[in-house]
Amino acid sequence: MDPVIVVGAGPVGLALALGLARHELPVVVLDEGTGAEERRAARTVLLRPDTAALLARLGCPLEGGARWSGWRTLRRRGEVCRLSFGEEDETPGAGAAHDRPAEADDDEAGVEPAGPSPLHIPQHVLTRSLRIALAGQPLVQLVQGSRVDSLEQDADSVTVRTRGDNGTWWRGSYLVGCDGARSNVRKLLGVRFPGRTAVERHAVAALRCELPWPGEGVLHRSPPHGGEVTARPLPDGVWRLDWLLPPGRDLVTPDALITRVRDSLEGWCGDVPPYELLDTGVHAVHHRLARRWRVGRAFLAGDAAHLLGALGTQGVEEGLRDVDNLSWKLGVAQHHGASEVLLDSYQAERRTAVGRRLRAADQALPGLRGSGGWRVVRRAVVPGSGRGRDALLTDGHLGRGPLGAPPVYARTPLMPASAPEGSVAVGTAVGATAADVPVTAPDGSAARLTDRLGGDLLVVLVAPGTGVWERRHWLGAGLMPRLAAAVAALPVRAELLVAEGYPGAAAHTVLVVRPDGYLVAALSGVRPDELYACADAVRGGAVTVPVAAPPSEATANR
Repeated sequence: MDPVIVVGAGPVGLALALGLARHELPVVVLDEGTGAEERRAARTVLLRPDTAALLARLGCPLEGGARWSGWRTLRRRGEVCRLSFGEEDETPGAGAAHDRPAEADDDEAGVEPAGPSPLHIPQHVLTRSLRIALAGQPLVQLVQGSRVDSLEQDADSVTVRTRGDNGTWWRGSYLVGCDGARSNVRKLLGVRFPGRTAVERHAVAALRCELPWPGEGVLHRSPPHGGEVTARPLPDGVWRLDWLLPPGRDLVTPDALITRVRDSLEGWCGDVPPYELLDTGVHAVHHRLARRWRVGRAFLAGDAAHLLGALGTQGVEEGLRDVDNLSWKLGVAQHHGASEVLLDSYQAERRTAVGRRLRAADQALPGLRGSGGWRVVRRAVVPGSGRGRDALLTDGHLGRGPLGAPPVYARTPLMPASAPEGSVAVGTAVGATAADVPVTAPDGSAARLTDRLGGDLLVVLVAPGTGVWERRHWLGAGLMPRLAAAVAALPVRAELLVAEGYPGAAAHTVLVVRPDGYLVAALSGVRPDELYACADAVRGGAVTVPVAAPPSEATANR
């Protein structure tokens, strides 16, 4: 079969190549650069549990990262603070104003629990790990020094021309532009990229130092020198510090940045402790969203499709979620044929999710920063959300709420038109990520549910007690024979698993889980017709886009 052409060899493009190879698809990665590693300690990536698990499944072990043990919010003394964590929060004092006398010491809000903490690593470490994983992948061809400058497509294929040392024509079954904010692929497709420029500006420094909160992320929301400062731990005693800058394009000189470093360290430690400055920089946060993420057989992902980053939102992580969403769909398309519904669902799900994230940030920013982007206010609430200033400032960092939580695909086209007969409610909403419970395969192997993602559709039977039975007893008993027969008859490949339990699920509940971990349905008992309807919905219904023709050459190069 013709390979999938991936344009761009950043973290998103490399991860996509690994994801496609896992679905047994040949891939050509066209890299405009030389592959030289740019080591920037101040350029880092936050990975939540779902994206870190994705990379682990792709065979990309991440070492040299730091996980936070908590998150601490510091406030300037004498400030009136309003803490609001939602109407159902029973945190003492939530929703009430707390006045402190001006002579009081600087106050700490304490450590805020937020579930599993993110993995924080330098971006070059992530890129290097992905390249190492690709080096052992025979289905992936990485071609450097190749800039795409022409793109054509028809009903069966996509053809691109590259310039550079490896300039030639390349033919593929599909093409994905992962070539960054200035994407040539997006321009060649004629896709608009509207949004806002320089929503925020930050000065950044990476330094090795001992701070009073080892292993904790810190937000100092109103330090004496103005603005906000975040400090996030990295391995080996290194910290990344970010200072919110006032709007405008005023030059941040090296001396000014050193002053900020010293002021922050002195404010936190009482005096300036010994430190080693490793890297510095200034970056602007832009908010943009491509109008279309699919044009025929061409798709956009990562920064080519979206830019975000205000209030702790993470661009690279959203790009990895693009990868998780698109890779299995192209796998289904290549091996089983694709419907227009399946291919369009990538844009419907991911563009909606990222757009919702951008809207949440845009709603919060005026209240948090003021109309000029800098004014400090004492209370900010996103209309209809009941979120207070402290909560909004930390949601993106903590991975919760509309700014940070994993997306929910509640209105995806890859669902049955109506709830299947026999649907039951469980602890996970339909369209949300399934809980990571222990599961057992029919061959007796044990794993976590997330370990089985990324391949086929998953059908999980909740059967308490199977963990203490021998496999020969439960495999042929109860519901298993009927369920195994129903799974074998599905229109797409599916893997049957058994779980001792699942949050909110009764015994004999059958869960249908997509390859990217999203719950399609929860059914009461074995219902072959309903199972088939769910699997048919996941593949987008009847095939309307032809399967790619068998290959006539070893690669797509011609």
